[in-house]
Amino acid sequence: MSLNCNEIDVILSELDLAGCFIQEIVQPNYDSIALYTYKPGIPKTVFIALTPGACRISETRRKITKNEKPLRFNELLKAKIKGARILSCEQLSKNRIIKLTLEKAGTIYVMPQAQEHAAKKAKSAQEDGDDEIFNLYIRLWSNAGNIFLCDENDVILDSFYRRPAKGEVRGEAFLPDAGKSLSAEDGGSRPDEEYLLKKFPVRDFAELAQEYAENHPDYPDLSYNQKVDLFYSENAAQTSLESLLEQAEKWYNSHKSRQAAAIERLKEKRDAFLNAEQLKHQGDLILSFGHLIDGKSNFLEVEDYETGKTVRIKIDPKKSAQENASEYYETYKKQTGGLENLEYDIQAAEKSLAELEKQYASIIAEKNPIKLEQILRKTQKPRQQEKKSHPGLDYEIDGWYILVGRDASENDELLRHHVKGADMWFHTRDYHGGYVFVKNRPGKTIPLEIMLYAGNLAVYYSKARKNGSADLYYTQVKHLRRAKNGPKGLVLPTNEKNLFIKLDEAKLRKLNELKNEL
Repeated sequence: MSLNCNEIDVILSELDLAGCFIQEIVQPNYDSIALYTYKPGIPKTVFIALTPGACRISETRRKITKNEKPLRFNELLKAKIKGARILSCEQLSKNRIIKLTLEKAGTIYVMPQAQEHAAKKAKSAQEDGDDEIFNLYIRLWSNAGNIFLCDENDVILDSFYRRPAKGEVRGEAFLPDAGKSLSAEDGGSRPDEEYLLKKFPVRDFAELAQEYAENHPDYPDLSYNQKVDLFYSENAAQTSLESLLEQAEKWYNSHKSRQAAAIERLKEKRDAFLNAEQLKHQGDLILSFGHLIDGKSNFLEVEDYETGKTVRIKIDPKKSAQENASEYYETYKKQTGGLENLEYDIQAAEKSLAELEKQYASIIAEKNPIKLEQILRKTQKPRQQEKKSHPGLDYEIDGWYILVGRDASENDELLRHHVKGADMWFHTRDYHGGYVFVKNRPGKTIPLEIMLYAGNLAVYYSKARKNGSADLYYTQVKHLRRAKNGPKGLVLPTNEKNLFIKLDEAKLRKLNELKNEL
């Protein structure tokens, strides 16, 4: 259950936030936020949870894990009230709505060095303008919890949860008395203190406090804030942890079944490839008995001179014996050549499955629900949605960094913003394709092996891929000149040298391994 009005009063009394400065704001997930406050000699972390059925506020000694990416409301609070002083903190009319009045910038107060620096910077930026006043409302209603940052006139600047249907969006006026209120719940009259204490008693968490005292005999008695934080963190964490572990199990089973099925398909294909010699033998039989092809039947029935048995070989009756045999020989050649790649694919898939097992083991070992939620969110995010610092692909091998543009847009973006004059550029001659760049290392000459890796990438991401080989230009970026009025990304090289590249499957596999390890 959420905190009641009397429990909130006890917590606020202990917190004594008036006069504190807000040092930092951290939003670990989508239903909680933490305010790091400081009063000379008294740092406090105020944790606010808007979890349905468990809305609360209390001081916490636990480390609050930062979210891996900036969240909207958190960034707004950091921009508006980080470094602000809390002028007052109160619960409004026993209504489970807490109002923090904050003052930002203007006068420089006695505060930690970091806050003093921030306040001076803000003051300089505002050219000694007036202080800004903000009202932060924290509504701890079980199924309608929310936080509102308002200006001094209670106009909403933004809210933790945006609910347009209820007017809880930017620009609307915040009405603390709207919605639920004790007066409405109790027949329209404001109940007195005695009635409120009887109806909403302050829980003492006696069993929890006793258990803590037995396990920590050398520690002082728990404050009410500590009891609340301990109670909710243990109970909520357990409930949350169980739910998150269920999600993790579903994620693991889904990925494991897909990867296991992929490995099974690869092994079946390998088994078929292991019988490639049979294809060559069938081609030989077609040549030996080609005179029996009648131009009508789709099968050629002959006596196998090795086994003495009659065999049926599928053919195209419209083709000659040489053409039919050639198809069998070509398939034989592809399968024998592809067997090595298949073995690599199987090993890579089995390695990926082992990494999945290892990752799942680390997930179920995590006991912090906030951290677990962040891990799951990251694992469930498609790789193509992950934010990249540059377009295209990148590889790092033996200390050399390689960038690959796969189309005109990526080539142009890399050229404009991500490479410098001393970096080396590779591109296929006479074929459209991507640009490959090897980043310069001061005082180092690019080894031939790295140039071969870059060259393989240039051929692979070009129209020359089907040929399996091509001539390349390579020169430093400073020797590239943009073609006047030419298409996007088109450049004219000077001082270029030539490099012939024949695609090397081993090198491409090595690059793929390195990419998967990132």
